[in-house]
Amino acid sequence: MMGTRHFTGWLAAQHISLAFTTYQSGKVFFIGLQPDGRLSVFERTLNRCMGMFATPDAQTLYISTLYQLWRFERANAEGQGYQGFDALYIPQAGYTTGDLDIHDLAVDADRRLVFVNTLFSCLATTSETHSFIPLWRPRFISKLAAEDRCHLNGLAMENGRPRYVTSVSESDVNDGWREQRTGGGVVIDCASNELVVRGLAMPHSPRLHDGRLWLLNSGTGEFGFANLDSGRFEPVSFCPGYLRGLAFVNGYAIVGLSESRHNKTFDDLPLKDQIAARGAEPRCGLQVIDLRTGDNVHSLRISGIVEELYDVVVLPGVIRPMALGFVSDEIRRVITVAEE
Repeated sequence: MMGTRHFTGWLAAQHISLAFTTYQSGKVFFIGLQPDGRLSVFERTLNRCMGMFATPDAQTLYISTLYQLWRFERANAEGQGYQGFDALYIPQAGYTTGDLDIHDLAVDADRRLVFVNTLFSCLATTSETHSFIPLWRPRFISKLAAEDRCHLNGLAMENGRPRYVTSVSESDVNDGWREQRTGGGVVIDCASNELVVRGLAMPHSPRLHDGRLWLLNSGTGEFGFANLDSGRFEPVSFCPGYLRGLAFVNGYAIVGLSESRHNKTFDDLPLKDQIAARGAEPRCGLQVIDLRTGDNVHSLRISGIVEELYDVVVLPGVIRPMALGFVSDEIRRVITVAEE
């Protein structure tokens, strides 16, 4: 991994670190700063890790994996380091959901975990006795079925409640979204169950921030916002990659980029021609966008076996994070005690 010249300085100035998932390689990465100001990169292996959610105080981190949902807790108090890291995350609790192809995650006002159950085309929550509890589904989905009919994927929360979701299509048949990749994408208002934006190309990662509904039009490589009055997507910045994962901090957006998929079913996306027209190659990594200008001001490039990212979160107040994994003895030996 290599950041642009001022990327580490930007992390220091914002007093944050970042975490992102790559399901293709089964890794979660924690990006921060070493004591000498150089980039700190820490990774853990989690099978097909995708959706992430971090609480505003960076105390709790949720991550979805192939067939489970995990809650990580920050074990060390502020000012107490662990092996040179200022934040240690421990997998504290997990739910076994089965392979639901879980995408975006969030925690609602009742401290309930809400996730996009892509396989069943619905929003759901965890259950103490079952794989999941359905909460909501689009009006065009006639029944709950393990068929990934529309490829529901993104979730935006408002005042602790699900407000908007993104879907690649309005299909109501098994795997029907694959024929609608280039222009069948929609944004749905969960409160009214009405479609508020149409004509998108594989949209992902809707987020409400500063009064606007931001999202990624992944099939065109564009970051922008939804004009809810006109029902149109307003692009703000082009990024040379397939976009998934969106977070905000202090007037900046952090966007995840993936290299173009090698699967032939994605060859007809407008993104391919958009990148070629700019004389560029598809990239994998993170891009920092100034919301005032739309300029891409910093980036983190990733090369090697990691080619596709899914989600990214900001960890405010954390400089150098790490997490315990499930394989080494370390997880057996690290013990924390709550106040009596």
